[in-house]
Amino acid sequence: METSTSQVWVIIVVLGICTYLIRLSFMGLIGDRPLPEWLLRMLRYTPVAVLPAVVAPMLLGSGAHSGDALRIGAALATLVVGLTTRNVLWAIATGFGLFFGMGALLG
Repeated sequence: METSTSQVWVIIVVLGICTYLIRLSFMGLIGDRPLPEWLLRMLRYTPVAVLPAVVAPMLLGSGAHSGDALRIGAALATLVVGLTTRNVLWAIATGFGLFFGMGALLG
């Protein structure tokens, strides 16, 4: 099944509008009210939960490059730096640096 360029743009625009409406409804409904403490506590863990969800398919998926030594090594280094420094930005910087740096040296 061939997808035309116009179909792709329609999908992008519709998904953009839906994303905007979801965020607007959330901010519009409770944007001016203080959030409960339990919800604020849960929201602090959102970035920590999203990062593994983004990285896991690249490591464990069935793609051509999933599970190769470079990706797994960068992921392990990211995990070690994240656990030792407790800093998400340092962990991400380490993972990107190793992945792209070693990829440039090996490739």
